[in-house]
Amino acid sequence: MKQKKIPERVCLGCQKLFPKRELIRVVRSPEGEYSIDHTGKKSGRGAYLCHDLECFELARKARRFERSFQGQIDDTVYESLARELAQERSDG
Repeated sequence: MKQKKIPERVCLGCQKLFPKRELIRVVRSPEGEYSIDHTGKKSGRGAYLCHDLECFELARKARRFERSFQGQIDDTVYESLARELAQERSDG
């Protein structure tokens, strides 16, 4: 019997390939709001990060979010995403 294909995505920070379910999805909604998508089903453009906070900082420094979302991202958005990631890590 054929095994089911598991979708994989690349982490914006470390550029490593992971199964989609193991990554955190950051999404830009059609209204232009950025948030973390816990379900993986929100509409909008998505980018993926592994659970390492260093990957978030690396992606931010290398401007990979801007490249992925095809536009400028305000510092307040980064701060908000960093808080959400830190909270998610503490909730565990």
